[in-house]
Amino acid sequence: QVQLVESGGGLVQAGGSLRLSCAASGRTFSSYSMGWFRQAPGKEREFVAAINRSGGSTNYADSGKGRFTISRDNAKNTVYLQMNSLKPEDTAVYYCAASTNFLSSNTWRYDYWGQGTQVTVSS
Repeated sequence: QVQLVESGGGLVQAGGSLRLSCAASGRTFSSYSMGWFRQAPGKEREFVAAINRSGGSTNYADSGKGRFTISRDNAKNTVYLQMNSLKPEDTAVYYCAASTNFLSSNTWRYDYWGQGTQVTVSS
């Protein structure tokens, strides 16, 4: 079992930045690729970014390329999502997830999920 707890969400103006964190406990964190997803009201959960076990490879959805950066610190059992130049359409609940699959963008390939953290971007 892996327990995931997100933090760092909040209210920010358009053009601002936020850094989300996801702290993991339980089984070995470095055994999992990690992903960030988001879900806006009335919409399906969508892929944002993923990072492999070592942190050497990443994958981004087009919506976040050039603005979002995923990283991890295996010594701290934490994965991060740095979000810059935020837009109102980035408003959603952001979830982190753990997967044994490599850099997957599919929700069904993730085995463990956090409870989410709300990000609201005002115009």
